[in-house]
Amino acid sequence: MVSMRMASIHESTTMKISAMAKKLAAGGQDIIDMGVGEPDFDTPKYIVEAGCNSIRKGETRYAPTVGIPELRRIIADKLVRENSLHVAADDVVVTPGAKMAVFAAIQALLQEGDECLLIGPSWVSYEPCVSFAGASVSWGKVDENFMPVDLAESISARTRLIIVNSPSNPTGSVFDRKTLEEIRDLAVDHNLSVISDEIYEKIIYDHEHISIGSMPGMEERTVTINGFSKSYAMTGWRLGYLAGPKETMKWVTRLLSHSVSQATTFVQRAGVAAMQGPQDEVAMMAAEFRARRDMLVSGLRNLGIPCSMPGGAFYVFPDVSSVGGGDAFTDRLLKEALIAATPGSAFGPDGANYVRLSYATSQSRICQALERIKKILS
Repeated sequence: MVSMRMASIHESTTMKISAMAKKLAAGGQDIIDMGVGEPDFDTPKYIVEAGCNSIRKGETRYAPTVGIPELRRIIADKLVRENSLHVAADDVVVTPGAKMAVFAAIQALLQEGDECLLIGPSWVSYEPCVSFAGASVSWGKVDENFMPVDLAESISARTRLIIVNSPSNPTGSVFDRKTLEEIRDLAVDHNLSVISDEIYEKIIYDHEHISIGSMPGMEERTVTINGFSKSYAMTGWRLGYLAGPKETMKWVTRLLSHSVSQATTFVQRAGVAAMQGPQDEVAMMAAEFRARRDMLVSGLRNLGIPCSMPGGAFYVFPDVSSVGGGDAFTDRLLKEALIAATPGSAFGPDGANYVRLSYATSQSRICQALERIKKILS
């Protein structure tokens, strides 16, 4: 037997495909893994040393559920300085990964029968988190560049929450100030909360990152979420954080205290080093991702596959409707080209004609992938 709440949660498609790719590679297949949302760079050495030094000093005991004071203070300073948010250290909660921050915030803000608005193709874990809270999802429409259109039509009397993810997984779209102001106006007019997932904030190209929580009227209705996995290549360390209204943070903390207890103590020390240390490796990774993006988008277009130019993150979301649609083409990529990708249907109903390809792999592997795609198309 299983509870109805658990039965409402489907398997993560991205994790399933990543596991499949690893299994095939372990069996000797030359798999090009473009399905995983994980930087292929090593964690910067100064961060690793900070974590190791913390262990050597014996910092392996429990820490406060909300996070060690030094890290909370540094995160708050960052959010004030870089994101123009009006927060203090007491408004910050540290979590074992940004995914846990998303889960906890959604559980705190939604209840049975509520509705959450997701904007176009959205990260695979949002909807299961909403379902676990006993709520349901309404899908907002987007245009060909994955910018929201007519969001008001997707808001009902049951809507309580909007999730904003910019830069976006899976589309790489970046919302400009005008778009965020429109979302702000809807939130204020309909008295909605907003979760702003900004995990790809540092991986952005030719765009300005804007935190919707910094806009007038949004301070007391926005939970801002971020983490260390993408910017600092720290996926396996599991370190994230969220900041928001005190009442929301109170319930988030209570949930964490009865579940994960805290983020790992010595990992938090590594987080302090990441934020205080040199940021040149972060810039280097973003520059390399840009070069890969340009190569992949250009290559796909040359093969006749329409692909919008992402403004951030490390994914492209090409339209493969002319070659069978997202599910069928993803299957062909794996079976015929030995390329692991994620079908767009995993990201919501409007993603069915698309496939997500991650360019968190080397330029040489991207070249090989394009050659393999060319071969199966011809």
